Amino acid sequence: MHTLQHHTIQSRLYNRQASKTPPVKQHNTPRNMVAGAVNGGAAKPTVLVAEKLGGAGVEMLQQVANVDCSYNMTPEELYAKIAQSDALIVRSATKVTRQVFEAAKGKLKVVGRAGVGVDNVDLAAATEYGCLVVNAPTANTVAAAEHGIALMCALSRNVAQADASMKAGKWERNKYVGVSLVDKTLAIMGFGKVGGEVARRARGLGMTVIAYDPYASEEKARAVGVKLVTLDEALASGDFFSLHMPLTPGTKKMFNDAAFAKMKKGARIMNVARGGVIDDEALARALDAGIVAAAALDVFEEEPPKFEGHPLIGRPNVVCTPHLGASTTEAQEGVSTEVAEAVIDALQGKLSSTAVNAPLVSAEVLKELAPFVTLAEGLGKAAVTLVADQGFTDINVCYSSPRGDDLDTRLLRAMIIKGILEQITTANVNIVNADLLAKNRGLRISEVTIRTEGSDVLSSLSVALGTSKSTFSAAVDKTGRIYVEGSVKNGTPYLEKIGGFDVELAMQGSVLLCRQRDQPGIVGNVGMALAKGSINISFMTVCRTSRNEEAIMAIGIDDEPNAETLDDIRKVKGVQELAIFKD
Repeated sequence: MHTLQHHTIQSRLYNRQASKTPPVKQHNTPRNMVAGAVNGGAAKPTVLVAEKLGGAGVEMLQQVANVDCSYNMTPEELYAKIAQSDALIVRSATKVTRQVFEAAKGKLKVVGRAGVGVDNVDLAAATEYGCLVVNAPTANTVAAAEHGIALMCALSRNVAQADASMKAGKWERNKYVGVSLVDKTLAIMGFGKVGGEVARRARGLGMTVIAYDPYASEEKARAVGVKLVTLDEALASGDFFSLHMPLTPGTKKMFNDAAFAKMKKGARIMNVARGGVIDDEALARALDAGIVAAAALDVFEEEPPKFEGHPLIGRPNVVCTPHLGASTTEAQEGVSTEVAEAVIDALQGKLSSTAVNAPLVSAEVLKELAPFVTLAEGLGKAAVTLVADQGFTDINVCYSSPRGDDLDTRLLRAMIIKGILEQITTANVNIVNADLLAKNRGLRISEVTIRTEGSDVLSSLSVALGTSKSTFSAAVDKTGRIYVEGSVKNGTPYLEKIGGFDVELAMQGSVLLCRQRDQPGIVGNVGMALAKGSINISFMTVCRTSRNEEAIMAIGIDDEPNAETLDDIRKVKGVQELAIFKD
């Protein structure tokens, strides 16, 4: 790392929670960052609305465009109309396939999804054809939170069951005695926008609210009277559980037999997040055992679910709704105006903060930055992988570059944020929305540029996260931060420093990190343990502080070791801790 006294330093601190002007300024944005904006002096653009949209949104569009509302079109009808359209707005039923973009012949500038998910839009094809895709991610936040609260109230007082009993001609007051919410502990699992709104409402009901989200901001939690806790603390303390985490590889079937076994007997669980975060069979077993007294499900792993033989839907102590989280009149109107505003911005050449595909960058710039973009994303991913069961707020980035303050860091910063956030959310992060998403997570990003000698765009890049709680203590530097640093050599990104240890790891594939004592036999014994677990090694390197002191061994592995293999490695004399970087 270059020392500060030898180089000119330009420092920029972006506090995402403060009301400062964002660093990305509209008037400085290159025109090719948004695909084919419609010039103000030209004829009105045409917006094709392919599915029912709220009246307020349609009225906004009509002020600036010719609006064609054509519903229930066949694919052939859509192909015909799209060739005459500058924008397309859909909900979830219309499939915006590669064929749609091909039929548009370059005229289509933006696709607006009236809702959050964009599974029905071919994002790769959209980007390839220079078409921006925007969605409406915030308008239904309150509606989803209210539905979560409604389900909690229904569970606590057996509302659905008592209603069914009355309709069957029964009067069973004693059978449906409920429990009070006041003084109960609500554990919010996933403390994002919806989780935060649920917390505010639950506090108003007199509940104690805790939250588990290893990447949430302590500052944000304190602001609404919520205590952030570990996963085990949440499972052991909650009377009610409200699920709001995204479905990622790390959260898939997170609520399994092991998780339910840690809960209080009589817990109640509400899921308005994603169906896949609960193991349905495990929840059924927990209900049978009385560990979970009742559950309320608004989402399912497969929608609509297969009703016959479903382990949960037919149970009297499970309340089910057909994905109604966003289904309020107000939310639907809000979605319509949010997507209309995003589409109008795109047509006028503005960068929309709700863009979900990468905006166009010139081929020359992409070619120049390509290896450094990969490095930036990889360092962000590596840093967050090392975070333990505790959140962080500060991200410190240092660029060492011959260009000094002339280095445009927006794309690199966005890729660092992408590497961090896409490990913990399902958001599609790009140069347009990276700063907004970071702000929504309560993150503060500090950037420093050090002017260096040389001809490359970037000499080195470092990322430090403001927490000392790491799954791999060797990654914590002398200032108490998780620290990683890297550079690009011959077009390949390399990880060159972890904490205080110098390493040299090509950022490709999976790597097993092992902190150990520098002593004979460890390398061979660890290799034997991997061989026993049928794990092939692609490379191995050892970095040490000094002879017979601490060292880090980095091992390239073709497959991820199972728990038994990792336990065998931990039993090797001198091994102190392990961590795995995944490509």
